[in-house]
Amino acid sequence: MDTNISLKKTYEEKIFNELLTEFKYQNIHQVPRLVKITLNRGIGEAAQNNKTIDKSIEEFAYITGQKPIITRTKKAIAGFKIREDIPIGLKVTLRRERMYNFLNKLINLSLPRIRDFQGISKKQFDGRGNYNLGLKEQIIFPEINYEQIDKIRGMDITIVTTATNDKEGLALLKKFGMPFKE
Repeated sequence: MDTNISLKKTYEEKIFNELLTEFKYQNIHQVPRLVKITLNRGIGEAAQNNKTIDKSIEEFAYITGQKPIITRTKKAIAGFKIREDIPIGLKVTLRRERMYNFLNKLINLSLPRIRDFQGISKKQFDGRGNYNLGLKEQIIFPEINYEQIDKIRGMDITIVTTATNDKEGLALLKKFGMPFKE
């Protein structure tokens, strides 16, 4: 796939029609499309260290192009040494052009940089056509400078689609070029 052409344009011109004929939809609004991509990271050690949360915010901003929302605890849990209203995670929701740009970067640049990459599992669909991907390290993204990271941290990526089942969601992501294991 030519990386100069955006994924959105590719979807509108090519993928949409392929899915329409493949699944024989009666209505064009039934054709699956991307809704949003969310990125989440739990930062439990940030309860004791404020530098950790600042570093994670900076990394998420580099990777996604927008500042993440800080999620906070709702109640105190003494067994986990957690007080009420302390930062415990980060989340970013990407939509429209940023979503397509991030997906393009994930498929063409980041996933191939994973050590011993064989492809991603087809079993991570949730039953409604949405895909969940867990990454173990942030260094696969080209924006992250390896010398400036203090600790390897993972993240969860959820790709939300309008597909009604996993088969349609898989077909949509395959047409975008997602490297699934065979």
